[in-house]
Amino acid sequence: MGKADKEVRGKETGGKEARGRLGTLDMSVRLKRGDYEKKLARLQTALQRIQQAYLFSGDHAAIVFEGWDAAGKGGTIRRMAAVLDPRGFKVWPISAPRRYHLERHYLTRFWERLPPKGAISVFDRSWYGRVLVERVEDLTPKVRWKNAYKEINEFENLLVDDDMRLVKIFMHITPEVQLKRFKARLKDPMKRWKLSYEDFRNREHWAANEAAVEEMIAKTSTDYAPWHLIPANDKKYARIAALEVIVEALSKNVSLKPPPLDARVAREATKIFPAPTLIASTVGRSE
Repeated sequence: MGKADKEVRGKETGGKEARGRLGTLDMSVRLKRGDYEKKLARLQTALQRIQQAYLFSGDHAAIVFEGWDAAGKGGTIRRMAAVLDPRGFKVWPISAPRRYHLERHYLTRFWERLPPKGAISVFDRSWYGRVLVERVEDLTPKVRWKNAYKEINEFENLLVDDDMRLVKIFMHITPEVQLKRFKARLKDPMKRWKLSYEDFRNREHWAANEAAVEEMIAKTSTDYAPWHLIPANDKKYARIAALEVIVEALSKNVSLKPPPLDARVAREATKIFPAPTLIASTVGRSE
């Protein structure tokens, strides 16, 4: 096991009034639209190259998104889904478990959704619900959610030992910014569906949720699966910061050069498009 909390990342202020890891984040960071568009284009291109490389190499990755309601998880995920081929990219929105899973170990439904070789899966909320919402809402006995820290660390260790890349993102916003985003959603008929009764009720438990997040970070940020904390009061900054973490983790020690053209494909192509000089440099070995 890696030492907990060693690799937690995030832009920190180091302020004396900071409380816990979340309190050290610089929530004032912003990104101009022009810079945002340039960085987003670059990162989306990198994601496409990563996916192509994974389909060829057999690498696979799981990306976990946690954070406050309206923190921008969905918007960041959409910027990934917009450019990736759905045949090798899957998003799992996690809500309350069905009866089938309530009768089984809570990790069961996540085992079933892990990406196969060559694929990338995103979890919009995850197995961390056991130590977050289930803890705060008393949906799980205290002894069970306390045991979950060890279970989760062991689960993630198994995934990493199986050569799965695991990236964990927590998007943090302040209560004031959350309220502004709730209000904006109420005003927009196309976004009202995002709001639920629980979103507003959860605000009453902000302190309890914050305590749960802090303990989660302290006990499950390990050498092999660190948490990456993203200050998300500015949506543009948060999206880029999260995507930069993901691209860095998924591309490490992976060649992003386009794979060579299969020799069999090249042979057939030259029968129709006789341009050997154009194809020769891309031809690889046939299986």
